[in-house]
Amino acid sequence: MAELAVVVPTFNERENIPLVLEALERDLAGLSWEVLFVDDDSADGTAAYIRELAQKNPAVRVLQRVGRTGLSSACIEGMMGTATPFIAVMDADLQHDSRLLRPMVEALRSQPVDIVCGSRYMEGGSFGAWTGARQRMSQLATWTCRKLLRVTLTDPMSGFFMLRREYLDGVVHHLSAQGFKILLDLVTAAKGKARVLELPFRFGLRQHGESKLDSLVIVEFGLMLIERRMPLIPLRFLQFMGVGMIGAVLHLAVLGIALRLFGDHFLRAQAVATLVAMTVNFHLNNLFTYRRNKLVGIRFFRGLASFYVACALGSVANLAVARELYAAGLPWWFAGLVGAVIGGVWNYGVSSTFTWGERARS
Repeated sequence: MAELAVVVPTFNERENIPLVLEALERDLAGLSWEVLFVDDDSADGTAAYIRELAQKNPAVRVLQRVGRTGLSSACIEGMMGTATPFIAVMDADLQHDSRLLRPMVEALRSQPVDIVCGSRYMEGGSFGAWTGARQRMSQLATWTCRKLLRVTLTDPMSGFFMLRREYLDGVVHHLSAQGFKILLDLVTAAKGKARVLELPFRFGLRQHGESKLDSLVIVEFGLMLIERRMPLIPLRFLQFMGVGMIGAVLHLAVLGIALRLFGDHFLRAQAVATLVAMTVNFHLNNLFTYRRNKLVGIRFFRGLASFYVACALGSVANLAVARELYAAGLPWWFAGLVGAVIGGVWNYGVSSTFTWGERARS
Protein backbone atom coordinates (compact mmCIF):
# COMPACT_ATOMS: atom_id res chain seq x y z
CA MET A 1 0.00 0.00 0.00
CA ALA A 2 1.14 3.53 -0.71
CA GLU A 3 2.51 5.50 2.25
CA LEU A 4 1.63 8.92 0.85
CA ALA A 5 -1.35 10.26 -1.08
CA VAL A 6 -1.03 13.66 -2.74
CA VAL A 7 -4.43 15.33 -3.16
CA VAL A 8 -4.49 17.90 -5.97
CA PRO A 9 -7.67 19.95 -6.56
CA THR A 10 -8.07 21.01 -10.20
CA PHE A 11 -10.26 23.26 -12.30
CA ASN A 12 -9.50 23.67 -16.02
CA GLU A 13 -5.88 22.66 -15.54
CA ARG A 14 -5.37 19.95 -18.13
CA GLU A 15 -2.10 21.48 -19.32
CA ASN A 16 -0.65 21.35 -15.80
CA ILE A 17 -1.33 17.65 -15.18
CA PRO A 18 1.74 16.20 -16.98
CA LEU A 19 3.93 18.83 -15.31
CA VAL A 20 2.61 17.87 -11.85
CA LEU A 21 3.15 14.16 -12.52
CA GLU A 22 6.66 14.78 -13.79
CA ALA A 23 7.49 16.75 -10.64
CA LEU A 24 6.01 14.10 -8.32
CA GLU A 25 7.80 11.23 -10.05
CA ARG A 26 11.07 13.13 -9.79
CA ASP A 27 10.75 14.36 -6.21
CA LEU A 28 9.10 11.27 -4.69
CA ALA A 29 11.35 8.69 -6.33
CA GLY A 30 11.91 5.78 -3.94
CA LEU A 31 8.74 6.49 -1.92
CA SER A 32 5.46 4.60 -2.19
CA TRP A 33 2.88 7.18 -3.25
CA GLU A 34 -0.25 7.92 -5.22
CA VAL A 35 -1.85 11.11 -6.50
CA LEU A 36 -5.58 11.85 -6.41
CA PHE A 37 -6.77 14.70 -8.58
CA VAL A 38 -10.12 16.16 -7.45
CA ASP A 39 -11.65 17.91 -10.44
CA ASP A 40 -14.66 20.22 -10.25
CA ASP A 41 -16.06 19.12 -13.62
CA SER A 42 -13.60 21.16 -15.69
CA ALA A 43 -14.82 22.24 -19.11
CA ASP A 44 -11.39 21.63 -20.67
CA GLY A 45 -11.58 17.86 -20.16
CA THR A 46 -9.14 17.70 -17.24
CA ALA A 47 -10.88 14.71 -15.63
CA ALA A 48 -11.10 12.71 -18.88
CA TYR A 49 -7.42 13.36 -19.55
CA ILE A 50 -6.43 12.17 -16.07
CA ARG A 51 -8.48 9.00 -16.56
CA GLU A 52 -6.49 8.27 -19.70
CA LEU A 53 -3.27 8.65 -17.72
CA ALA A 54 -4.64 6.49 -14.89
CA GLN A 55 -5.13 3.58 -17.31
CA LYS A 56 -1.38 3.54 -17.83
CA ASN A 57 -0.21 4.65 -14.38
CA PRO A 58 -1.68 2.90 -11.29
CA ALA A 59 -0.43 5.73 -9.04
CA VAL A 60 -2.83 8.18 -10.70
CA ARG A 61 -6.47 8.52 -9.62
CA VAL A 62 -9.19 11.08 -10.32
CA LEU A 63 -12.39 12.14 -8.56
CA GLN A 64 -14.65 14.19 -10.82
CA ARG A 65 -17.21 16.19 -8.84
CA VAL A 66 -20.40 17.07 -10.69
CA GLY A 67 -22.66 19.79 -9.34
CA ARG A 68 -20.29 20.63 -6.47
CA THR A 69 -17.63 23.31 -6.19
CA GLY A 70 -15.27 24.72 -3.59
CA LEU A 71 -11.59 24.32 -2.84
CA SER A 72 -11.90 23.26 0.80
CA SER A 73 -14.63 20.71 0.15
CA ALA A 74 -12.63 19.32 -2.80
CA CYS A 75 -9.61 18.82 -0.54
CA ILE A 76 -11.70 17.13 2.15
CA GLU A 77 -13.36 14.74 -0.29
CA GLY A 78 -9.99 13.92 -1.79
CA MET A 79 -8.35 13.28 1.59
CA MET A 80 -11.27 11.10 2.70
CA GLY A 81 -10.97 9.15 -0.55
CA THR A 82 -7.52 7.84 0.36
CA ALA A 83 -6.28 5.12 2.72
CA THR A 84 -2.65 6.15 3.14
CA PRO A 85 -1.17 7.03 6.56
CA PHE A 86 0.15 10.36 5.22
CA ILE A 87 -1.86 12.78 3.06
CA ALA A 88 -0.56 15.89 1.31
CA VAL A 89 -2.48 18.71 -0.34
CA MET A 90 -0.92 20.86 -3.05
CA ASP A 91 -2.04 22.97 -6.00
CA ALA A 92 -1.95 21.82 -9.61
CA ASP A 93 -0.52 25.11 -10.87
CA LEU A 94 3.07 24.37 -9.70
CA GLN A 95 3.04 27.24 -7.21
CA HIS A 96 3.82 24.70 -4.48
CA ASP A 97 7.32 23.25 -4.55
CA SER A 98 6.96 19.46 -4.67
CA ARG A 99 10.57 19.09 -3.48
CA LEU A 100 9.26 19.86 0.00
CA LEU A 101 7.09 16.72 0.05
CA ARG A 102 9.97 14.42 0.96
CA PRO A 103 11.05 16.50 4.01
CA MET A 104 7.39 16.58 5.06
CA VAL A 105 7.21 12.79 4.98
CA GLU A 106 10.45 12.51 6.94
CA ALA A 107 9.14 14.93 9.57
CA LEU A 108 5.92 12.94 10.06
CA ARG A 109 7.94 9.72 10.31
CA SER A 110 10.39 11.03 12.89
CA GLN A 111 8.64 13.76 14.89
CA PRO A 112 5.52 13.88 17.10
CA VAL A 113 3.62 16.30 14.84
CA ASP A 114 0.19 16.05 13.22
CA ILE A 115 0.64 18.49 10.33
CA VAL A 116 3.66 19.72 8.40
CA CYS A 117 3.03 22.77 6.25
CA GLY A 118 4.93 25.08 3.96
CA SER A 119 5.45 28.66 5.12
CA ARG A 120 6.22 31.67 2.96
CA TYR A 121 6.98 33.81 6.02
CA MET A 122 9.77 31.79 7.60
CA GLU A 123 13.40 32.48 6.89
CA GLY A 124 14.16 30.79 3.60
CA GLY A 125 10.59 31.16 2.34
CA SER A 126 9.16 33.86 0.08
CA PHE A 127 6.21 34.93 -2.04
CA GLY A 128 8.27 34.68 -5.20
CA ALA A 129 7.00 37.00 -7.91
CA TRP A 130 3.85 38.06 -6.08
CA THR A 131 3.07 41.77 -6.32
CA GLY A 132 3.12 43.98 -3.25
CA ALA A 133 -0.68 44.26 -3.28
CA ARG A 134 -1.20 40.49 -3.14
CA GLN A 135 1.38 40.14 -0.41
CA ARG A 136 -0.36 42.82 1.65
CA MET A 137 -3.70 41.05 1.21
CA SER A 138 -2.15 37.80 2.40
CA GLN A 139 -0.48 39.53 5.32
CA LEU A 140 -3.78 41.15 6.34
CA ALA A 141 -5.57 37.80 6.22
CA THR A 142 -2.76 36.19 8.22
CA TRP A 143 -2.87 38.94 10.85
CA THR A 144 -6.67 38.61 11.10
CA CYS A 145 -6.45 34.85 11.60
CA ARG A 146 -3.80 35.13 14.28
CA LYS A 147 -5.70 37.83 16.17
CA LEU A 148 -9.23 36.42 15.92
CA LEU A 149 -8.43 32.72 16.21
CA ARG A 150 -5.15 32.96 18.14
CA VAL A 151 -3.40 30.76 15.60
CA THR A 152 0.36 30.72 16.15
CA LEU A 153 1.35 29.63 12.63
CA THR A 154 3.52 32.04 10.68
CA ASP A 155 1.54 31.24 7.51
CA PRO A 156 -1.99 29.98 8.35
CA MET A 157 -3.08 30.91 4.81
CA SER A 158 -0.78 28.30 3.28
CA GLY A 159 -2.46 25.71 1.08
CA PHE A 160 0.54 23.37 0.98
CA PHE A 161 0.70 20.80 3.78
CA MET A 162 0.81 17.14 4.82
CA LEU A 163 -0.97 15.48 7.73
CA ARG A 164 -1.50 12.16 9.46
CA ARG A 165 -4.52 10.05 8.59
CA GLU A 166 -5.52 9.65 12.24
CA TYR A 167 -5.47 13.42 12.76
CA LEU A 168 -7.81 13.95 9.81
CA ASP A 169 -10.18 11.27 11.09
CA GLY A 170 -10.29 13.03 14.45
CA VAL A 171 -11.28 16.48 13.13
CA VAL A 172 -13.12 15.84 9.86
CA HIS A 173 -16.57 16.06 11.44
CA HIS A 174 -15.72 19.50 12.83
CA LEU A 175 -14.55 21.06 9.55
CA SER A 176 -16.59 23.85 8.01
CA ALA A 177 -15.53 22.92 4.44
CA GLN A 178 -16.02 26.58 3.49
CA GLY A 179 -13.77 29.00 1.70
CA PHE A 180 -10.36 28.24 0.27
CA LYS A 181 -8.02 27.86 3.26
CA ILE A 182 -8.38 24.25 4.34
CA LEU A 183 -5.22 24.32 6.49
CA LEU A 184 -6.71 26.96 8.78
CA ASP A 185 -9.89 24.89 9.02
CA LEU A 186 -7.92 21.75 9.92
CA VAL A 187 -5.84 23.50 12.59
CA THR A 188 -8.68 25.37 14.29
CA ALA A 189 -10.95 22.30 14.28
CA ALA A 190 -8.59 20.73 16.85
CA LYS A 191 -9.18 23.63 19.27
CA GLY A 192 -5.53 24.28 20.05
CA LYS A 193 -4.44 20.64 20.15
CA ALA A 194 -2.90 20.42 16.68
CA ARG A 195 0.85 19.79 16.63
CA VAL A 196 2.13 21.68 13.60
CA LEU A 197 5.61 21.98 12.09
CA GLU A 198 6.32 24.64 9.47
CA LEU A 199 8.95 24.39 6.76
CA PRO A 200 9.99 27.32 4.53
CA PHE A 201 9.21 27.29 0.81
CA ARG A 202 9.28 29.72 -2.09
CA PHE A 203 5.93 30.37 -3.75
CA GLY A 204 6.06 29.76 -7.50
CA LEU A 205 4.17 31.13 -10.48
CA ARG A 206 0.92 29.70 -11.86
CA GLN A 207 1.66 27.87 -15.10
CA HIS A 208 -1.76 27.20 -16.63
CA GLY A 209 -5.42 26.91 -15.64
CA GLU A 210 -7.77 28.99 -13.54
CA SER A 211 -7.80 29.95 -9.89
CA LYS A 212 -10.65 28.71 -7.70
CA LEU A 213 -10.56 31.98 -5.76
CA ASP A 214 -13.59 34.20 -6.31
CA SER A 215 -15.50 36.84 -4.35
CA LEU A 216 -17.90 34.32 -2.83
CA VAL A 217 -15.02 32.20 -1.57
CA ILE A 218 -13.53 35.26 0.13
CA VAL A 219 -16.85 35.97 1.81
CA GLU A 220 -17.04 32.33 2.94
CA PHE A 221 -13.57 32.68 4.43
CA GLY A 222 -14.72 35.64 6.48
CA LEU A 223 -17.77 33.71 7.64
CA MET A 224 -15.56 30.78 8.62
CA LEU A 225 -13.59 33.10 10.91
CA ILE A 226 -16.85 34.23 12.51
CA GLU A 227 -18.01 30.64 12.91
CA ARG A 228 -14.77 29.68 14.65
CA ARG A 229 -15.27 32.55 17.08
CA MET A 230 -18.94 31.62 17.62
CA PRO A 231 -18.93 27.82 17.24
CA LEU A 232 -22.52 27.37 18.42
CA ILE A 233 -23.86 29.19 15.34
CA PRO A 234 -23.75 27.10 12.12
CA LEU A 235 -21.94 28.75 9.25
CA ARG A 236 -24.81 28.10 6.87
CA PHE A 237 -27.17 29.90 9.23
CA LEU A 238 -24.84 32.91 9.20
CA GLN A 239 -24.86 32.84 5.42
CA PHE A 240 -28.63 32.51 5.34
CA MET A 241 -29.06 35.39 7.75
CA GLY A 242 -26.68 37.53 5.69
CA VAL A 243 -28.86 36.96 2.65
CA GLY A 244 -31.88 37.59 4.87
CA MET A 245 -30.51 41.02 5.81
CA ILE A 246 -30.36 41.91 2.13
CA GLY A 247 -33.89 40.60 1.76
CA ALA A 248 -35.05 42.65 4.75
CA VAL A 249 -33.67 45.87 3.25
CA LEU A 250 -35.33 45.03 -0.06
CA HIS A 251 -38.53 44.14 1.77
CA LEU A 252 -38.68 47.55 3.45
CA ALA A 253 -37.90 49.34 0.19
CA VAL A 254 -40.66 47.52 -1.69
CA LEU A 255 -43.06 47.98 1.23
CA GLY A 256 -42.50 51.74 1.22
CA ILE A 257 -43.09 51.96 -2.53
CA ALA A 258 -46.15 49.69 -2.35
CA LEU A 259 -47.73 51.79 0.39
CA ARG A 260 -47.48 54.84 -1.84
CA LEU A 261 -49.10 52.91 -4.67
CA PHE A 262 -51.84 51.21 -2.62
CA GLY A 263 -52.54 53.99 -0.19
CA ASP A 264 -53.32 52.71 3.30
CA HIS A 265 -53.78 49.09 2.23
CA PHE A 266 -50.93 47.86 4.40
CA LEU A 267 -51.78 44.16 4.13
CA ARG A 268 -51.67 44.26 0.34
CA ALA A 269 -48.40 46.19 0.38
CA GLN A 270 -46.86 43.79 2.90
CA ALA A 271 -47.88 40.81 0.76
CA VAL A 272 -46.19 42.27 -2.32
CA ALA A 273 -43.03 43.09 -0.37
CA THR A 274 -42.98 39.59 1.11
CA LEU A 275 -43.29 37.93 -2.32
CA VAL A 276 -40.53 40.05 -3.84
CA ALA A 277 -38.17 39.53 -0.89
CA MET A 278 -38.84 35.78 -0.81
CA THR A 279 -38.10 35.42 -4.53
CA VAL A 280 -34.86 37.39 -4.29
CA ASN A 281 -33.81 35.46 -1.17
CA PHE A 282 -34.32 32.19 -3.03
CA HIS A 283 -32.08 33.31 -5.89
CA LEU A 284 -29.34 34.60 -3.57
CA ASN A 285 -29.39 31.52 -1.36
CA ASN A 286 -29.26 29.28 -4.42
CA LEU A 287 -26.19 31.16 -5.65
CA PHE A 288 -24.44 31.60 -2.30
CA THR A 289 -25.69 29.80 0.81
CA TYR A 290 -26.48 26.51 -0.93
CA ARG A 291 -24.08 26.91 -3.84
CA ARG A 292 -22.82 23.34 -3.39
CA ASN A 293 -26.41 22.09 -3.70
CA LYS A 294 -27.25 24.65 -6.37
CA LEU A 295 -30.50 23.97 -8.17
CA VAL A 296 -30.36 24.24 -11.97
CA GLY A 297 -32.65 23.44 -14.85
CA ILE A 298 -36.02 22.03 -13.95
CA ARG A 299 -34.89 21.52 -10.36
CA PHE A 300 -34.46 25.28 -10.07
CA PHE A 301 -38.14 25.89 -10.82
CA ARG A 302 -39.23 22.97 -8.65
CA GLY A 303 -37.10 24.40 -5.86
CA LEU A 304 -38.59 27.84 -6.29
CA ALA A 305 -42.09 26.37 -6.14
CA SER A 306 -41.23 24.31 -3.06
CA PHE A 307 -39.72 27.39 -1.44
CA TYR A 308 -42.96 29.28 -1.94
CA VAL A 309 -45.06 26.40 -0.61
CA ALA A 310 -42.81 25.58 2.34
CA CYS A 311 -42.62 29.22 3.36
CA ALA A 312 -46.36 29.81 3.05
CA LEU A 313 -46.94 29.24 6.76
CA GLY A 314 -44.07 31.57 7.60
CA SER A 315 -45.57 34.18 5.31
CA VAL A 316 -48.94 33.87 7.06
CA ALA A 317 -47.23 34.44 10.41
CA ASN A 318 -45.25 37.30 8.86
CA LEU A 319 -48.41 39.04 7.63
CA ALA A 320 -50.40 38.39 10.80
CA VAL A 321 -47.74 39.74 13.15
CA ALA A 322 -46.96 42.73 10.95
CA ARG A 323 -50.65 43.64 10.62
CA GLU A 324 -51.23 43.48 14.38
CA LEU A 325 -48.18 45.61 15.10
CA TYR A 326 -49.20 48.17 12.50
CA ALA A 327 -52.78 48.24 13.81
CA ALA A 328 -51.40 48.83 17.31
CA GLY A 329 -49.93 52.08 16.08
CA LEU A 330 -46.30 51.04 15.57
CA PRO A 331 -44.38 52.50 12.58
CA TRP A 332 -44.91 50.69 9.28
CA TRP A 333 -41.19 49.98 8.92
CA PHE A 334 -40.98 48.35 12.37
CA ALA A 335 -44.07 46.23 11.80
CA GLY A 336 -42.77 45.11 8.42
CA LEU A 337 -39.31 44.31 9.77
CA VAL A 338 -40.59 42.17 12.65
CA GLY A 339 -42.82 40.25 10.26
CA ALA A 340 -39.90 39.71 7.88
CA VAL A 341 -37.65 38.37 10.67
CA ILE A 342 -40.27 35.86 11.77
CA GLY A 343 -40.70 34.72 8.20
CA GLY A 344 -36.92 34.48 7.74
CA VAL A 345 -36.40 32.15 10.70
CA TRP A 346 -39.10 29.86 9.42
CA ASN A 347 -37.67 29.98 5.89
CA TYR A 348 -34.26 28.81 7.10
CA GLY A 349 -35.69 25.83 8.90
CA VAL A 350 -37.76 24.54 6.01
CA SER A 351 -35.40 25.42 3.14
CA SER A 352 -32.55 23.31 4.51
CA THR A 353 -34.82 20.25 4.35
CA PHE A 354 -37.39 20.76 1.63
CA THR A 355 -35.75 23.07 -0.91
CA TRP A 356 -32.01 22.34 -0.93
CA GLY A 357 -31.89 19.19 1.21
CA GLU A 358 -31.82 15.53 0.19
CA ARG A 359 -35.48 15.58 -0.76
CA ALA A 360 -34.86 18.28 -3.36
CA ARG A 361 -32.14 16.16 -5.05
CA SER A 362 -34.19 12.94 -5.13
